[in-house]
Amino acid sequence: MGRSRSDKFVHMLEKIKKAADFIAERTPGFRPEAGVILGTGLGGLVDHIEIKHSVDYADIPDFPVSTVEGHKGRLIFGMLGGRRIVAMQGRFHYYEGYTPQQVVFPVRVMKMLGIERLFVSNASGGVNPTFRVGDLMVINDHINLIPNPLIGPNIDELGPRFPDMKRAYSPELIRLATDVAAREGIKLQYGCYVGLTGPTFETPQEYHYVRAIGGDAVGMSTTPEIIAARHMGLPCFGVSIITDLASDDSVSHEEVQEQGKRAEKEMSRLFIGMLEEL
Repeated sequence: MGRSRSDKFVHMLEKIKKAADFIAERTPGFRPEAGVILGTGLGGLVDHIEIKHSVDYADIPDFPVSTVEGHKGRLIFGMLGGRRIVAMQGRFHYYEGYTPQQVVFPVRVMKMLGIERLFVSNASGGVNPTFRVGDLMVINDHINLIPNPLIGPNIDELGPRFPDMKRAYSPELIRLATDVAAREGIKLQYGCYVGLTGPTFETPQEYHYVRAIGGDAVGMSTTPEIIAARHMGLPCFGVSIITDLASDDSVSHEEVQEQGKRAEKEMSRLFIGMLEEL
């Protein structure tokens, strides 16, 4: 007879622990304090990391492998802003064909490795008419329209059946970002991120819809990872780099990557400054 649905989710916990154990063996004595997820075209932050260890996704048991251009596919362990961090150079998306549980698998593993905070970045389309290409938007709330990664039997060892999402993005970390940005002369926008499945960019009416329901920026990631992190009690901080606008005539993945690279220098300064102050 086959496994029951409950057994499958218990098996998922076993996979998470197995992956964490594998990584811990290859990063002896290194316990990360914070996790960082780098979005499309935003891998340049790695250049600022004093790298101690690197582990390819393909080598980790049961770890997904990124299939999207602009996502390298490795875990970087090292020092950034005086803190021990683990950075995901490349993330996973629902549109790649992964289940929501697979998409958030790395977040679960990073928590098992010891992270106490999660920093997330993404490239997104701006729907707030005051936004401009290259703006950094601090995410202060989100609307998740991607299948929820907590659907199915709850893994009690990871978190509660019904996690509270009222403060999905840490007010303390947002205040810290505001202080660091003021000191460093970094302009910040603030707003609500809407997560859609993709992989198509939005139609004009979909942009109108996102704005009508309260969104300031829209993308194809982040919200499942934040849900999983909050399920496990991790404080979260997120930044969207506005790489295109709803008013643009058209957009391509290559343009998104290019705009992301231009703005990531300021995002790197922001993340480093925040880690220094923690």
